[in-house]
Amino acid sequence: MGRYNSLKYRMARNYIIIIFISVFVTEFATMLLLQEYFYNNIRTTLENQLRISADFYERYFSDQSLEDNVYGDVDAFWKQTDAEVQIINLDSVVILDSQGTRPKGPREEKDIAAALSGGTDYLIFSKEGTGQKVMAVSYPLKDGNGIVGALRFITSMRDVDRTLRVIALNFSLFAIGVVLITAVISQFLSKKIIKPIEELTATAEEISSGNYNVVSRKYNDDEVGKLSDTFNYMTREIKKKDALKNDFISSVSHELRTPLTAIKGWAITLKDESTDRELLSDGLDIISNETDRLKNMVEELLDFSKFVSGKITLDLEKVDITRLFDFIWKNMEDRANREGKKFTVNRKDNMGFITADANRLKQVFINLIDNAFKFTGPGGEITVSMEKSDRHIDFIVADNGIGIGAEDIDKVKEKFFKGKTSNSSNGIGLSICDEIAKLHGGELVINSELGTGTEIRLRIPTKGVVAYEKNN
Repeated sequence: MGRYNSLKYRMARNYIIIIFISVFVTEFATMLLLQEYFYNNIRTTLENQLRISADFYERYFSDQSLEDNVYGDVDAFWKQTDAEVQIINLDSVVILDSQGTRPKGPREEKDIAAALSGGTDYLIFSKEGTGQKVMAVSYPLKDGNGIVGALRFITSMRDVDRTLRVIALNFSLFAIGVVLITAVISQFLSKKIIKPIEELTATAEEISSGNYNVVSRKYNDDEVGKLSDTFNYMTREIKKKDALKNDFISSVSHELRTPLTAIKGWAITLKDESTDRELLSDGLDIISNETDRLKNMVEELLDFSKFVSGKITLDLEKVDITRLFDFIWKNMEDRANREGKKFTVNRKDNMGFITADANRLKQVFINLIDNAFKFTGPGGEITVSMEKSDRHIDFIVADNGIGIGAEDIDKVKEKFFKGKTSNSSNGIGLSICDEIAKLHGGELVINSELGTGTEIRLRIPTKGVVAYEKNN
């Protein structure tokens, strides 16, 4: 990433641009206001002088015509001003110019027209020949009978404009100073803001390389600080999941190796021609059982892979709950007798129907009941039952086995989680059951107490994804 594409550079640049635009707009507006203020002052001054001169003319010289006064060199009424003076008759012709440059012909300037109409107006323009910027203000001259002409004062704007240029220059220097100071401060602030993000980026790069022991430092309790906390939590979870994954791989490898070792051992034994028929039969039974065990593990792994990738789908059908409970009993009765455990299925006639994937429901029951057998000692009890409400159906598998510790109760459904006991399997069985429950629009609810037993409810809604129908 180039320097000019970095967030720090872009933040500093944006700060500078904002300050520059703000200063420029402020300076421009201030100069316009100052110019208006100075120009209005000049206009007001000229208007006041014109009013005094016009009143003086009307009071002392209105007994003669305007032309007679001009040609008689009467200048007492306008001599008090330093401005250039023009006197215009009713024909808009300049009959006197104090600088001796009297223009020829009628004048059409708006200030002259306004004065001859009885009003007052001003005009800013550049003089012919010199190009000098001037302001002209015109005022009506009257006698006892009405308007006889117009008196016009013209003054140069050179000094005012020079003052405005000096002020503008000072403002510009000030603006440059502000922008430079802003640039320095922006660099400092952007660096301070970006530093935690840069450290987060470095931490992310470390994690991407496989180092999960790095910790992002939290500088402030703000949005970036919250991001840092979230990032650290994510790192801990990745580290935990990575450890669980490694344990899972180790566990699966061990579980696969055990039946393979048994199969290999019996295969070698059975190759011996002296093996008697009873031993041969036992060996073949063991090989068959271990092969089934391998098949089940592989199918479980394939299911897990499908659930993780989201490729699993349900084959919904109308499932008879009574027949489902019969299936459970037939599959688990022999195991209960072998292991000396009390296995009860609370089956009733006409338990109703549920729209679901029958094979997936059986898979969940077999997994839950298998766990109950694993973690219940000889003489223990495992019970399968069903409870119905208006909103959902609960299929319940309960035992009085060793139970689950409070610290593990929220983790047992996580992928790869493996308990601390020797009976714990590869850590994907309950995860798959939970996914199947969710696909049916339900959930897996686990209640357990260490040393007392466990109750797991496969809770499926009676409306929505699946539907329950009472058997009449």
